[in-house]
Amino acid sequence: MVQERKSRSDAADVTAVTAAEGEAGHTGRALILNPAFRQGGDRRRDEGARLEECISLAGAIELEITHAETVTISRGRPATLFGKGTVERFAGLIEALEIGIVVVNAALTPVQQRNLERELKCKVIDRTGLILEIFGARARTHEGELQVELAALSYQRSRLVRSWTHLERQRGGFGFMGGPGESQIEIDRRLIDQRISKLKRELEGVRRTRGLHRDARKRVPYPVVALVGYTNAGKSTLFNRLTGSDVFAENLLFATLDPTMRRIDLPSGRTIILSDTVGFISDLPTALVAAFRATLEEVREADILLHVRDISHVDTEAQKFDVEAVLEEMDFETLPPMIEVLNKIDLLDPDAHGNVLERCKRNDSLIALSAVTGEGCDVLLSALEDALSASSRVLELSLPGAAGEAIAWLYSHGNVLGRRDDEDGAAHMSVVLEPADVARFRQRFAAYADG
Repeated sequence: MVQERKSRSDAADVTAVTAAEGEAGHTGRALILNPAFRQGGDRRRDEGARLEECISLAGAIELEITHAETVTISRGRPATLFGKGTVERFAGLIEALEIGIVVVNAALTPVQQRNLERELKCKVIDRTGLILEIFGARARTHEGELQVELAALSYQRSRLVRSWTHLERQRGGFGFMGGPGESQIEIDRRLIDQRISKLKRELEGVRRTRGLHRDARKRVPYPVVALVGYTNAGKSTLFNRLTGSDVFAENLLFATLDPTMRRIDLPSGRTIILSDTVGFISDLPTALVAAFRATLEEVREADILLHVRDISHVDTEAQKFDVEAVLEEMDFETLPPMIEVLNKIDLLDPDAHGNVLERCKRNDSLIALSAVTGEGCDVLLSALEDALSASSRVLELSLPGAAGEAIAWLYSHGNVLGRRDDEDGAAHMSVVLEPADVARFRQRFAAYADG
């Protein structure tokens, strides 16, 4: 992310964010409000877990949580979401505790956000703004920065309310919370639209580059196994366990934003590419999913998906639903085969631990493991071997001695069941290959494909 903005007039470097009228100085002290709707809410989710998740989101950008509370709402008010009495109560609390930011764990309309800022006399951000702030602070690659800025501008375009802020800040993020170093700037939709158009063009170039990389991998080629799952389910920890890498993995929401890929060898010697991806989360706007399409295309191109779940979490079933919903939005022509990885079994009590293992014995598509302790990781690797071999074909080939490159390719990409060499150097081989590898072999070594 660009940390220093050179000029207000430089449209390429402008990020627009809402400024509250009469905004109080940002202290870093935050109030978390978790609306619980009596009607129409998500009944799959535990409200306590929703509040804890929002606290974790705020903690991910180092906000000081002064007070957090679930507020039951019979129906949302169009002007402020919360009732008048509730708003007045929190206005007094904000003044007494010198709170600078209110985080509402729901989607606010621009009018609701503006009115709450007036009534509470401090900055108000909703769930989407908070997630975008985290993404802005965490993105490290050029692609990630482009994706986040596109999502931020698309979100803010509908929130053009009088004044705007242009931030020159030391940390990352897109400034939805306001803060020191803030200066006012007038900006209009035309400028935002110009920037959005430029970002889309740059991201299209990123997608073309990714497409070339995928084409190159197909020519190598190795099967791609992609890790997907709810944020903080342990994908990066599992990635590190399987690959021996040191990808950033902490007990934080959205610890991974940029895709990472590593080559690993399965116990049989077969090589695969393992891909770690951004985590999903509930109530993630479609616009944000669209902005991260270039990253998620790695999932689309995968041969197998590993859906990593935090089986110890109280909302694990609801989280599973959210991940599947995002995958459906990606509009796969055919969904790649999926293995559910029930992670964090080391956090379960003995009875629950035994019940999960029993479930996995009855269902081959479920694997229980702990990415931290390594328990069950060998079972996962065996399951990957089986899944990759499920559609394999056995080829009987007779290759001349001069076909050394083709023979080496078969050993690298297939499972050689047997080989007999003639006196003249010809090799008669029985090889197990995936259908895709059969096609690649015939394309690359057409002269020997019918041997």
